[in-house]
Amino acid sequence: MEKSKLLTWLDTKLVLGLCLVLAASVCSYVFYQSRSFDNALSVTGSATKEVMSDKVKWVGSISRTTKLPTLKTGYAALATDLTSVKDFMNQSGITPEEIVISPVFMDQDWSQSQYVNVADKLYILRQTIEVNSDNVDGVTNVTKNIQPLIDKGVIFSTQSLEYTYSKLPEERVALLALAMQDAKARASMLAESTGKQVGKLKSAASGVVQVLSENALNVSDFGTYDTSKIAKTIMVTVKASFTLK
Repeated sequence: MEKSKLLTWLDTKLVLGLCLVLAASVCSYVFYQSRSFDNALSVTGSATKEVMSDKVKWVGSISRTTKLPTLKTGYAALATDLTSVKDFMNQSGITPEEIVISPVFMDQDWSQSQYVNVADKLYILRQTIEVNSDNVDGVTNVTKNIQPLIDKGVIFSTQSLEYTYSKLPEERVALLALAMQDAKARASMLAESTGKQVGKLKSAASGVVQVLSENALNVSDFGTYDTSKIAKTIMVTVKASFTLK
């Protein structure tokens, strides 16, 4: 056999041998991994709690429409409206400390024709009144009974009404423990169905917190905080992995 052919033949045998060794190593690793997965079980546990919101945020606004020549009169009318709103809220049990009043904002009424005379252009004066309170039921009732303001000619509108729960961090810790218990119970049931038992905890990770309106199902992968209702459901999930024996 010529020298060049001999070298080629030896190179081919060497490459083939290396391929067989690598293939055997990969198969052994996959087999080991498969056996490892057979001895572990991953489950998701959850826990929920019904709570009532203990904070309310009510945002409303008053407005007046005026022209440039009567701008001063418009500001004066808005100031009178603000006094009426504060008196109404105080008489309804909302304290001055719970009220935050924004500066007056002025916007042009763009619904008018662009060719209107400067003196006839309309401008909207708007001021926001924000209420932050622990008296959830009291403020809620006030938001439903603003007729006295309307009777005085005040143009008042509610922008938003939000309910929150201040003890969420504490509840989350307690619910995580319950969710972990639920995860272990689920793992035990699944393991028993295969003739095995749950062993040690290998890993655990908490999911996002879901704060839902009562009986709602609109969960999100990024977490949900529904502020539209007073009654809420807090839900916490845990993903846990256990060894099997």
